[in-house]
Amino acid sequence: MQSAGIEHPWAHQALAAEHALDGESVIVATGTASGKSLAYLTPVLSALLDGSEAPNGRGTTALYLAPTKALAADQRRAVRELAAPLGNAIRPAVYDGDTPVEEREWVRQYANYVLTNPDMLHRGILPSHPRWSSFLRALRYVVIDECHTYRGVFGSHVAQVLRRLRRLCARYDSDPVFLLASATSAEPAIAAERLTGLPVKEVADDASPRGDLVFALWEPPLTELHGEKGAPVRRTATAETADLLTDLTVQGVRSVAFVRSRRGAELISVIAQERLAEVDRSLARRVAAYRGGYLPEERRALERALHSGELLGLAATTALELGVDVSGLDAVIISGYPGTRASLWQQAGRAGRSGQGALAILVARDDPLDTYLVHHPEALFQQPVESTVLDPDNPYVLAPHLCAAAAELPLTDDDLKLFGPAAEELLPQLEAAKLLRRRTKAWHWTRRERAADLTDIRGEGGKPIQIVEEGTGRLLGTVDESAAHSAVHEGAVHLHQGRTYLVRRLDLEDSVALVEEAGPPYSTTARDTTAISILETDTEIPWGSGRLCYGSVEVTNQVVSFLRRKLITGEVLGETKLDLPPRTLRTRAVWWTVTEDQLDAARVNPEILGGALHAAEHASIGMLPLFATCDRWDIGGVSVPLHPDTLLPTVFVYDGHPGGAGFAERAFHTAREWLTATRQAIASCECEAGCPSCIQSPKCGNGNDPLHKRGAVRLLSTLLKDAPAP
Repeated sequence: MQSAGIEHPWAHQALAAEHALDGESVIVATGTASGKSLAYLTPVLSALLDGSEAPNGRGTTALYLAPTKALAADQRRAVRELAAPLGNAIRPAVYDGDTPVEEREWVRQYANYVLTNPDMLHRGILPSHPRWSSFLRALRYVVIDECHTYRGVFGSHVAQVLRRLRRLCARYDSDPVFLLASATSAEPAIAAERLTGLPVKEVADDASPRGDLVFALWEPPLTELHGEKGAPVRRTATAETADLLTDLTVQGVRSVAFVRSRRGAELISVIAQERLAEVDRSLARRVAAYRGGYLPEERRALERALHSGELLGLAATTALELGVDVSGLDAVIISGYPGTRASLWQQAGRAGRSGQGALAILVARDDPLDTYLVHHPEALFQQPVESTVLDPDNPYVLAPHLCAAAAELPLTDDDLKLFGPAAEELLPQLEAAKLLRRRTKAWHWTRRERAADLTDIRGEGGKPIQIVEEGTGRLLGTVDESAAHSAVHEGAVHLHQGRTYLVRRLDLEDSVALVEEAGPPYSTTARDTTAISILETDTEIPWGSGRLCYGSVEVTNQVVSFLRRKLITGEVLGETKLDLPPRTLRTRAVWWTVTEDQLDAARVNPEILGGALHAAEHASIGMLPLFATCDRWDIGGVSVPLHPDTLLPTVFVYDGHPGGAGFAERAFHTAREWLTATRQAIASCECEAGCPSCIQSPKCGNGNDPLHKRGAVRLLSTLLKDAPAP
């Protein structure tokens, strides 16, 4: 599927446009700032222009999907500028949750280029398809931008949303061509075909001009402080990133610091503003935070300030990572490895988009994977980017979309092949659950509520928790229900727009967290405990006398306490117990067992067995993102010296999403390489008995106790000696 060699710098754009004009779906998977937008805009704008004189006044239409609202808004600006000389022939409009109600009818009736996101397509457009009939009937192109982000559970949901879209288009006698744009990724055409369910041509050769990129790997220094179990503590990536952002701002360098969490983005902006105020009070106003959960007007104001150059520095979550054109950006700071090489290069590519030279800095967290990467740069610079992992057949994903499809139009037997081989098996279960009912030749939705509300396609589920200022009743923002126990529990520190709040009460029944402004000299980190049981083993292979297995498990998790840590050093100040209900998750896992013979060979006696298993579990979770397109926080683990289901010492690593996300399956298939890197990461760490850079975990519910570094190395060495040949 690889395209032929391309020599002209922009030939990939022409080749992609040629495929599209021939009616072939195509993916352009080239580097950042390689002109992918023009590759799909050329056929799209051409088609819209040709159809502008249609008798119905609507003519040809096109749909643009972006993973973030910021990117859709940015693309509308670009299209308006391109189409300005053409008068009203091309009418772009954003249709998302921020679109005022009074504008929505105009978009449905008159816009011919609608820019939205998969969430709005799922909840707003498809369930209301009769009101969109003229748009869908004329739909010629569907653009899917930044499609490498559609991975794991989110990608699996989007795949089913796209199948529902194709089904409704067929109902209105249209057959749109899909145009996909992606950062460089492994096997992009295969991933695009799994996403859309259609054959897709691939254009991946890229000779577009670009300036030099200097890439620095930055490891924070050790401090004189000691953490849990006396482990040495490094200066935090947050503090280092704030210092770097401050220094770059003072020098007038336009920079964005990408941060992995909302709280981290807020904290970095606050620290940088305080330090800039000491140099020049006017500079403090030129740094800000940008993250999800802000109100729409706050996001738009920040985007305008960034585009105009009013802001010099920004601490942002990945809400700003994806394709937003920030021309003139000179430097990017990446606070912690973002989980995949694809995301790393995507973030680094935000700088130098006008062809000038640029700087990218990866600041390592005190974490096994980050530490491994700064000491093994070849794992970043000499390895291809990852394949995109998604599983549209996940029954937890597929079932609610079958219900949504049946609510949109009764579901016939002929429709089932569109949704994949698992669809037919699920229908009797949905009927037994009284969600669907078969009448004559079709399945019908039986309930009064909206079927689209059965699932949150981001894989989060539940009603968002509103964060409300207790004294004024002012809504500050929202947090996903799945994250509420750890993010806005009672006593949690919450940052918003540079201000610090303490959570006074979390009301799960009313979905509200009440906060009040405060200034505690610490941050908070939630801790949890986890138990796991095996439901079904799908496949297993021998590892010497032990076994490597993959299958279904049930995980019971409970947030039990939180730590207070000093803001700059990360030093633990204390722990507070919490009383929150447990949560149960049915998902997929990989696990390995060891026998008495293997323990004897590894010289791991009963006194250190629990610590050795626990250390291996922590480090393997930390290293898995190098082999699967996941984040450390997408997966979890449990280690047990004697598990009741295996009757052996066992280590589990599981997907943190209902039904699984494909990460554990990837771990099973790459287990030899994955656990080899895990062993190397532990063994090469300079600490004596274990630290956050190798075996300590920031989310361990047992306070990182017990852990045994040397025992883990010996155990993994023995296990790998018995590993089956690749």
